[in-house]
Amino acid sequence: MRVSGLLRLLSLISVLVVSWFFVRSYISSNMINVRLPRWIGSVHKENPIVVKTKCGLSKSCSANFFAFKISSGAANVVGPSMCFEGQTIMSPVKNNVGRGLNIALVNGTKGTVLRHGSFDMYSGDPNLLVKFLKEIPDGTLVLVASYDDPGTKMNDEIRKLLSNLGSSYAKQLGFRDSWVFLGAKGLKSKSPFEEFLKNSPDTNKYDGWPELLELEGCVPQKVY
Repeated sequence: MRVSGLLRLLSLISVLVVSWFFVRSYISSNMINVRLPRWIGSVHKENPIVVKTKCGLSKSCSANFFAFKISSGAANVVGPSMCFEGQTIMSPVKNNVGRGLNIALVNGTKGTVLRHGSFDMYSGDPNLLVKFLKEIPDGTLVLVASYDDPGTKMNDEIRKLLSNLGSSYAKQLGFRDSWVFLGAKGLKSKSPFEEFLKNSPDTNKYDGWPELLELEGCVPQKVY
């Protein structure tokens, strides 16, 4: 009786051990195969939305406004550049800038480029600039950027013509000054779009020239 009882006890223990082994193996196998849902433990990374603006402005212009950016020349080394509504009108890369005053004319209603040119104000003929300015049609936007020397050949007639376009600094413009300006033919008041730096040994950034100037913004259609 004692031997048979001992055998039954050993059989029960064996069954329990074998059962535990299979249960443990099954649980381990299933734990290995368990996969977390894709959204658990992962962080959804959104790609930043880059808003591309016309002429690289810090923010887009509202409807019925034109985007523009004008940079003066840097000393006599780097030429000026002008961008209007995302289109580069004049720049050293386009090889259409020169010493003196660089001027582009844009239709104030449609935003289309009409003409552009550079006028040597150190050794050129100022009458060429006078003729150019007098022929500007009403309602035309006028973009201006200086390069190297915009003032040596400046005269009273040119100063008056530029002032009539809305400039506040044309009367002061002199040898190697830096100037950027956006005005219009027929403008009834002074333009808010203008930057000017006087050539001065005390404040010049470069040897003999003030620093480069940049002017950007949004100009309304029909500012005149």
